[in-house]
Amino acid sequence: MTRSRIRTSVLPPLVAHPAPPTTTTAGAEGNTRLTSTTGMVLLVLLAVEGFTVLNVRGMIGLHVFLGTLLVGPVVLKVAATLYRFSRYYLRNLDYVRKGPPPLLLRVLGPFVTLSSLALLGTGLGLLAVRPGEGLLLTAHKASFVIWFAVMTVHVLGHAWEAAINSLRELRQLSRRQLLRLAAVACALVLGVGLAAAVYPAASSWTHRPADAAEHHRH
Repeated sequence: MTRSRIRTSVLPPLVAHPAPPTTTTAGAEGNTRLTSTTGMVLLVLLAVEGFTVLNVRGMIGLHVFLGTLLVGPVVLKVAATLYRFSRYYLRNLDYVRKGPPPLLLRVLGPFVTLSSLALLGTGLGLLAVRPGEGLLLTAHKASFVIWFAVMTVHVLGHAWEAAINSLRELRQLSRRQLLRLAAVACALVLGVGLAAAVYPAASSWTHRPADAAEHHRH
């Protein structure tokens, strides 16, 4: 009888009690919030950048500045995404419980990353050459077409979840949440600094006379 009572009082806490639901925003949940918040910032910046495409010659200065500024947030989002995938495939328990994105978005993920890097890379490369048609400009235009196609599906698949996670991130700020928001702010500052440093080198594009463009066309 005594042994039975000992077993009843000692064994359950060691073996059978389920863990209480966690409210922490560390680990996989924190990574999701960082990725979502960065994604929402990028969505706003990309919307403005997309607007400049409608009249890229007339808004070339803004197009160049924003395109360079995007480097900071894009690098942060890619790094956070790659970290999540590495932790998941290395079977980290927190990330395994969180689970992967839907299959279609997982398949599109590498294309989103590669097309984004190609678009930004060719755009920065164009600043180092003289204006005019060429292989680099063609690559920039082609990467934009591919990027726009895969990004449309990516945004449609993630926008609602990203918006909800971003709102959660801004409520009842904890130290971890402040650190993640600071990371997003640092990425933006890095992007602005890079854009300010690179912009003077783009003078051949930003100060290109309209008649020169017409002359080149003929």
